[in-house]
Amino acid sequence: MTPDPDFSEDEIRRYARHILLDEVGGTGQARLRAARVLIVGAGGLGSPLALYLAAAGIGTIGIADDDIVDLSNLQRQVAHRVASIGTRKTDSAAAAMVAINPLVRVVPHAERATAGSVDRLIAPYDIVCDGTDNFAARFVIADAAWRAGKTLVSAAVLRFEGQLATFRPGKGTDGEPLPCYRCLYPAPPPPDQATSCAEAGVLGPVTGVMGTLQATEVLKEVLGIGAGLAGRLLIWDALSVRFHVVRLVRDPACALCGDEAAARPDVT
Repeated sequence: MTPDPDFSEDEIRRYARHILLDEVGGTGQARLRAARVLIVGAGGLGSPLALYLAAAGIGTIGIADDDIVDLSNLQRQVAHRVASIGTRKTDSAAAAMVAINPLVRVVPHAERATAGSVDRLIAPYDIVCDGTDNFAARFVIADAAWRAGKTLVSAAVLRFEGQLATFRPGKGTDGEPLPCYRCLYPAPPPPDQATSCAEAGVLGPVTGVMGTLQATEVLKEVLGIGAGLAGRLLIWDALSVRFHVVRLVRDPACALCGDEAAARPDVT
C-alpha cells in the first residue's frame, strides 16, 4: 500500500517493512504515528515494550516510573545502561527510545501510579500498558483504565513464567461484554502471599519475551488487526516451552464491571 503523502522520505525508509505489510501499509503506519500510549513501569517489561513501540513509530509514548536505575536492574531491563545507574528510569528509557527513533514524542512521568495520580496520568492516552511489579499498582491502573474507557494491555512475569492479557471495555465478537481485570483477579492477594521478582527471581529474557509480546498486542490494537487478547489470557512457561491461551469470562458479580458495579463506591 502506498504511504500517505505527508510521510517524509525518512519515515518511508524507516517504516518500509511495515508499509510492505498489507495489514499495515501507509494507512496503518499513519495510525501508529497518531496513537498515544502510556507505559507504566520502565523495568523488565517496560524496557522492551518502550523500545519496540518507539521503533514502530507510535507517535506519543508516555512512560511513568518513580524509580532510579540500579545495577541489579541491568540483568533484564535492557533500556538502561551502566552509565544510567543512579539516574531516573524515565529519563534513561526516554533517551534510549529517542536514540532509536527521534521522530517519536516521549513524555517522561517521573512518578508512581497511585490512586491520587493515575486518572491524570492516563487521561491523555488511548492505550495503557501495565508493566509494574506489584499488585497495588496493578489494581489501581486496571480500575482507572476501565473507568476511563481505555484499553489496558497488561503483562506480568515471575521466575520462568509470564502472563499477558488485554482488557477493553465493550463487547467481544460474540456480542457479550468483555471481562475486566477484576473478573480475573477480584482483589489483591494478602501481603504475605504476594511474591515479587525481587523475592523469587526472574530469568532476564522472560521479561524480554513478555514485553515484546505486549508491544505486539499494542500495535495490533492500534491497527485493528488480528485476533487480540481481549477476553483471553496468554500464559507462557519458558522451562517447558509451552504457551496456553485461556478464555476469560465476565463475572456478573464483579466489583468493577458487574451488573451492580455502578451502584457501588469506587473499588480502588
